Amino acid sequence: MIMYPEELIAPMRADLVNAGFTETRTAEEVEKYIKQTPGTVLVMVNSVCGCAAANARPAVKLAVKHSKRPDHLITVFAGNDVEAVKKAREYMLPFPPSSPSIALFKDGMLVHMIERHHIEGRPAELIAQNLISAFEEYC
Repeated sequence: MIMYPEELIAPMRADLVNAGFTETRTAEEVEKYIKQTPGTVLVMVNSVCGCAAANARPAVKLAVKHSKRPDHLITVFAGNDVEAVKKAREYMLPFPPSSPSIALFKDGMLVHMIERHHIEGRPAELIAQNLISAFEEYC
């Protein structure tokens, strides 16, 4: 079941695609990147909420400009890419479902997680710095 009209979320999807992210809309696409592709993968669980717009998307766009960055950048959209989000969240366990959220995987293993409660009320620059530190360690 799709929660939001596609025309409503299209600009939110485009925001990340224009920054170099690949949309993954199926469970198979998510699995391909996280489990079948060697290297590092940053997964952004995008959403319609204000903290995605004001904090999470600006943070990932800042962070991926860093010289050390993940090999692959993918995004899923909570509420619309239902199977893709479900699969991504399976790989994010033991963390509970969270939208928005940002996860870094290395060779299929979750190595860094930023949940919604780490995003809400924090400036994008602080979140980006958190991600950049993870990139320095794992990428």
